[in-house]
Amino acid sequence: MSTTLERPEIRPTGLLTQAWAIARRNFLHIKRMPEMLMDVTIQPVMFVLLFAYVFGSSIDVDTAAGYRAFLLGGIMAQTVAFASFIVAVGLTADLDKGIVDRMRSLPINPAAVLVGRSISSLAHSSIGLVVMSLTGLVIGWRIHTDPFQAALGYLLLLGWGFAMIWVGIWVGSAMRSVEAVNGVMFATMFPITFLANTFAPTDRMPTVLRFIAEWNPISSLTQAVRVLWGNDQPLAAGAAFPMHHPIPFTIGWIVLITAVVAPLAIRTFRARTAD
Repeated sequence: MSTTLERPEIRPTGLLTQAWAIARRNFLHIKRMPEMLMDVTIQPVMFVLLFAYVFGSSIDVDTAAGYRAFLLGGIMAQTVAFASFIVAVGLTADLDKGIVDRMRSLPINPAAVLVGRSISSLAHSSIGLVVMSLTGLVIGWRIHTDPFQAALGYLLLLGWGFAMIWVGIWVGSAMRSVEAVNGVMFATMFPITFLANTFAPTDRMPTVLRFIAEWNPISSLTQAVRVLWGNDQPLAAGAAFPMHHPIPFTIGWIVLITAVVAPLAIRTFRARTAD
């Protein structure tokens, strides 16, 4: 009689259930260590208040509600872009501690690890959007469009956060330590989010910087959100093409980044966990 133990069959219908179990594990981790929410609670509020009250008086914008309304779209775009940072750090830590190996030793779909991480990261980013919206209401920010456009603005932000999750999975799978992830993500995400229209209009930038900023996908996202919420200002002469059509450009960037980076992330993750 054969004594070989067969691994239980993994049913595709169980993927979401397995992914939710992994996401729930991440939620419990946050519950036990609430300081992990500082990046989507304390930090965004700090940025909003600093830029609104310290730098806002020196930045002129041509909007009905002033700089504070102009600022919120940029702060939210920056926060969802940083979703890649959170995913990369969390995934690298799990890989380094052997947690992913323990999960893979169970009869679960390997994709559940990544899907569960994506679910928890989107929820993480959503908390930040809620906190920033409430902070914005306190300082005078308002949405001046209809509910459909308002909802579409939030959907674009979440869609961008989803694309950034794959960037985080790719970096987190490729890097061998949390310190390496911190170095790579700080060196890339900060220039990308600041060299854009997130905190100041681009029309006063030097020509080369203005060209880079207006073709920066973060600028498309920020401009799209401002347009959908009625917080945009008239475009200056010579504005780049993406600034005139920010919504389709943002959707295109979300699709492109996901289509290109997701397969790379999955391949890198498989190679890393096969070691």
